[in-house]
Amino acid sequence: MLAMNYRGPYRVRADHKPYPEILHPEDAIVRVTRSCICGSDLHLYHGLVPDTRVGMTFGHEFIGIVEEIGPSVQNLKVGDHVIVPFNVACGKCVFCEQQMYGNCHESNSQATAVGGIFGYSHTAGGYDGGQAEYVRVPYADVGPTVIPAEMHPDDAVLLTDVVPTGYQAAEMGGIKPGDTVVVFGAGPVGIMAAKCAWLFGAGRVIVIDHIEYRLEFVKNYAQCEAYNFRSLEDPVLFIKKTTDWIGADVCIDAVGCEAAGSALQTITGVKLMLQAGAATALHWAINSVKKGGIVSIVGVYGPTGNLIPIGNVVNKGITIRANQASVKRLLPRLIEHIKEGRLDPKAIITHRVPLEEVGDAYHIFSAKLDNCIKTILIPPSAGI
Repeated sequence: MLAMNYRGPYRVRADHKPYPEILHPEDAIVRVTRSCICGSDLHLYHGLVPDTRVGMTFGHEFIGIVEEIGPSVQNLKVGDHVIVPFNVACGKCVFCEQQMYGNCHESNSQATAVGGIFGYSHTAGGYDGGQAEYVRVPYADVGPTVIPAEMHPDDAVLLTDVVPTGYQAAEMGGIKPGDTVVVFGAGPVGIMAAKCAWLFGAGRVIVIDHIEYRLEFVKNYAQCEAYNFRSLEDPVLFIKKTTDWIGADVCIDAVGCEAAGSALQTITGVKLMLQAGAATALHWAINSVKKGGIVSIVGVYGPTGNLIPIGNVVNKGITIRANQASVKRLLPRLIEHIKEGRLDPKAIITHRVPLEEVGDAYHIFSAKLDNCIKTILIPPSAGI
C-alpha cells in the first residue's frame, strides 16, 4: 500500500509499505478516505518529538471504511464509514472509565502521561498513522464512530482532532457568559477554539498570532478580534490595557512548543532543545490572564521541563487546565453542533492534496505557503 514514510527531520515521502494485519481480536483494518496534516505533525516533521523513528507513518486525523474486523469486534461491520479519534484508547482502564481517553493506560503503558496516539512517535505508543491507504485500528469497539449519513466526509475528518481539541480548549477554560477569552495561535486548533468560545457564552474573543493571512481567516471565520503580536509593543501589556488592566478571564495556549515571539525561548527550546519547546505563548497566557483566571493548554509540549513563570501562577491564583482532547467523549455533542449549523469545520480546509504528493504538502504547510490553513490528503484508494 501507499503510505507516508518519515526519513528524518524535514524529509517525508510517499512510499510502499506492507498492508496492515489484524494482530489482536479487537482490531479493525480501515481503508482511509481522508487524512489530514496537523500542526502537531509539524513538531514530528521538524525533529522535535523524542523517539520519532525513521520509517514511521504519521497521521492522527483520519476517517475511513472498515475493510476487516477481528473476531471480538461487535460494534462495527465491514463497510462502515467511521471517524477514528486520534486517541488510541482501550475503554476499560481507570482513565478510560473517567472518559480521559487521551490518557489511556493500556494503549501506552510504558508512559506516565499521554495515552496512545496514531502516528505520533514511540513516545505515544508507536502506532502507525492514517497518512496511508490502510490503517490497523486497535480497540475497534471503543474509538471508531460511524459517520452520520448526512455528514460530509470533510466535516467528519475534522472531528478526529481539530474540532474536539478546539472545543475542549474552550471547555477547559470554564468560560462564563460575557467572559473575555484570548486565544494564542491562529492555526486550525486556535481557529476552532475561538469559534467554540462563543458556544460557551464568551462576550469577547481575541486571537493573537503573527501570520497575517491566518489572522484574517480567523477574524472572518470566528467573528473575533485578531491581532499580530509583531505590531504590538507587548502582547501582555496590550491585553491588560484592553481589559481595563484586569486581564482576560480565560487564556488558551493553542500554539505549543514552536511558538514565535521570544528569542530566548526559541533558542533554548527549539534550537538547543534545553527545554521542551519554546513556551512563549504559555508565558503570555499566564501573564495576560486575570487574577483567579483560567489558562487552558492544548498546545503540544515535550515530556521534559519548560521555563515558565510558575511564581505568577501561584501569586495570581491561576487555574491551569490541560490535556489531550477526549474525542470519544465529545463526539455526540459536536456532531449535533454540525447538524444544527453552529459549526462548519470543512470551511477551514484550504488544500486538498493526493497522498502521492505528501512531501510537497508538508512543505507547504510547514512554510506557511499559499495561505495554507488546513490540508487534506486523499489516498488513491479512497473511492470517494
